[in-house]
Amino acid sequence: MLSAERNKILTQVGPGTPMGDYLRRYWMPIGGASELDANPIKPIRLMGEDLVLYKDLGGRYGLVDRHCPHRRADLSYGMVEETGIRCNYHGWLMDEAGSVIEQPYDDIVNPGRGKRCTTKAYPVKECAGLLFAYMGPQPAPELPIWEPFTWENGFREVVISDIPCNWFQCQENSCDPVHFEWMHENWNTRLNGETAPYSAKHLKLVFEEFDYGFVYKRVREGQRDGDPVWTIGRVTLWPNGFYLGNHFEWRVPIDDENTLSVCWFFMRVPKGREPYVQDKIPTWVSPIKDENGRWISSHVINQDIIAWVGQGVIADRTKETLGASDLGIAMMRKRFFDELDAVAKGAEPKATVRNPNVAKSIELPNITKKTSTEGITLKEHENYPLLKVRLKGFRHCAGQPPEVWRAFEKAMGIGSE
Repeated sequence: MLSAERNKILTQVGPGTPMGDYLRRYWMPIGGASELDANPIKPIRLMGEDLVLYKDLGGRYGLVDRHCPHRRADLSYGMVEETGIRCNYHGWLMDEAGSVIEQPYDDIVNPGRGKRCTTKAYPVKECAGLLFAYMGPQPAPELPIWEPFTWENGFREVVISDIPCNWFQCQENSCDPVHFEWMHENWNTRLNGETAPYSAKHLKLVFEEFDYGFVYKRVREGQRDGDPVWTIGRVTLWPNGFYLGNHFEWRVPIDDENTLSVCWFFMRVPKGREPYVQDKIPTWVSPIKDENGRWISSHVINQDIIAWVGQGVIADRTKETLGASDLGIAMMRKRFFDELDAVAKGAEPKATVRNPNVAKSIELPNITKKTSTEGITLKEHENYPLLKVRLKGFRHCAGQPPEVWRAFEKAMGIGSE
């Protein structure tokens, strides 16, 4: 368990807090690029700051203070121009760097007044259908291009949800392999109206730190020798991600009491359907409650969300009792405290990349790399349980839009084209 003070250090993310300042030193995924197709302006709250994300008519992305620097009008009701976003109140125009480049009436009556004011702005980059923002001190590190972002011949989609709890209890889930046995397997059995059989028990866990986070490895009953879940493992991606071979999950703080879940999925098309080029990577919002106001429990990540929000808006770690399965949790907490101390003394944060040659394709431990890159035939999917299930429906997040599923079917060559 933690003291109340140390719990605050892990969970408070506003400007000027130790964790808030630390997380701002990383590029954070904040949504999908295709979100801005229908409406190029989106209000967004990140780490306690109210902002607007936009794409101007020139194709540039911006992330600026939600309130105009003139008289604080709401820029989420503004309009994009060839360069920048314009306030609908008096027409002030800001670019992606936060510079005020037009003040219409002032420019007429006082054209030589000198330097204009600025507004808060953060850089945004697009990669693999995702938008990433950097909110920390300059110079910014390189945006890490994880190797799966470079894969070809695959169907990709971005799924987002707003979760009403603190980010850290969401991220702790990524270093907790035993929960798979109970939440996603045994509980799933009960949700399906059955009482047996329960899944294979975990017999052994190992957690190892590496440059970009932690790897957890496990042995379960009946597991064959050399199984990749033991020899390769899965990745707790530093500082707030989870990587499972063909998909990523990030838990991005909205504020101390809310989290933006951003997930990126990749599914290789079957051999024989190459080349496949996806015209647009869809972004969709996954619901977390049903029509009765109950948490949705039918999908994998929705089940995780039930565990996260069930701990309270901010988990009270002064009341917890950690066990043997929580070794990864303890290691992760310790690393965060060590990191905060080190960065306060001037050290570079863990897993930040300054070398552009390194950043352009970063390989991570991956159990499924061969099938994701080389591909398998449609018939061979029958031999891979998780891939077989994937062809029958999207099991990770509830609410996949029918048009996204139809596009997936078309890419895979299943269903009616």
